[in-house]
Amino acid sequence: MNLTLHNAGIQIEGCWLVQDASLTLSPGQLTAFIGPNGAGKTTLLRLLAGLWQPTLGLVTLNGRKLYQFQRRELAQHIAFVPQNTDIGFAFTVKDIVMMGRNPHLGRFRHETEYDYHCVEQAMIKTDVAYLATRLVTELSGGERQRVVIARSLATEAKIILLDEPTASLDVAHALEVLDLLKELANEGQTVAFSMHDINYAMRYADQVALVHKGRLFELGLPKKVLTDEAIDDVFGVSVERVAVSTGETVLFFR
Repeated sequence: MNLTLHNAGIQIEGCWLVQDASLTLSPGQLTAFIGPNGAGKTTLLRLLAGLWQPTLGLVTLNGRKLYQFQRRELAQHIAFVPQNTDIGFAFTVKDIVMMGRNPHLGRFRHETEYDYHCVEQAMIKTDVAYLATRLVTELSGGERQRVVIARSLATEAKIILLDEPTASLDVAHALEVLDLLKELANEGQTVAFSMHDINYAMRYADQVALVHKGRLFELGLPKKVLTDEAIDDVFGVSVERVAVSTGETVLFFR
């Protein structure tokens, strides 16, 4: 399923948060939205998720305008994972992941064997099955992030959008999450996330959307988008590139 922005912009209280944004998220593709704080990354993800309506332009899913979908129907296709994944109530991990089945459950419908199957598979995929009976309030940040991603997988949505999924994680847990997102994309999911770490974007993303002052500054392959000049223009820093033993290039900033 292709999720597309068509010259989309959104204005709130007289201020344009995003203007003239056009891009397509496609199956099997991992897209990273990169940019400074306040650049418009989260706004773009919210537009793509259908959480906010554009003031100008359109957002479409396989050619159908997002506003034509009922909320429950759209949630079956697009899962959005916000930056703040704190859950204040002491639900078990299994309960949290089962919440991902809500778009498929009517008000008076009880969970079926298939719903439990989807939950089990989502927990296995994200390596949280062993935590099923644990209270989510007892988990580490990395464990909790994987649980929230498992909830999104339980929806069976083909598109997963994540707002800074590694923001509060240490390096080991950040790599676990990014490895998982890459695996999902390789299996045919459409996955997009926002972040600040340019090196992670270079390593994991198939497509980079460089966002600056509410506009898409550049869009394309990481090596073509994240040039020294573009990084200087957007972040205001100089770049030194160093080749490491794996053959990858690591960027240092000054």
